[in-house]
Amino acid sequence: MDRPVVHFELMSRDPAKVSAFYEKIFDWKVSPIPGDYRLFDTGGNGGMNGGILKPPHSEPWPGNMTLYIDVDDLAAYRKKVVEAGGTIQIEKQEVPGMGWFSLFTDPEGRMMGLWQMKR
Repeated sequence: MDRPVVHFELMSRDPAKVSAFYEKIFDWKVSPIPGDYRLFDTGGNGGMNGGILKPPHSEPWPGNMTLYIDVDDLAAYRKKVVEAGGTIQIEKQEVPGMGWFSLFTDPEGRMMGLWQMKR
């Protein structure tokens, strides 16, 4: 039975700042909705949309996640990450026969991945 991932959420101390970070790098559309929640529209084409929120209680918050975002030019996106205030944690690494990835942290230290598929 298929159970695909259909949404992601990031918990944040400052949803506006972190939303602007992802919007600037990936051109995701961000729509604020009531309750200090923001929806990410990642552009479709089979991709997954998500949200970012400030939980109603103080940290620690349960869990953290690493999502990999498909890009066409790993070097260009690593540069965008740094320019937007993120930090590259792992430079370009090859996954033989599949592609390359790089890991970065956003302004709150959340680990995310960039993925460039071998074409």
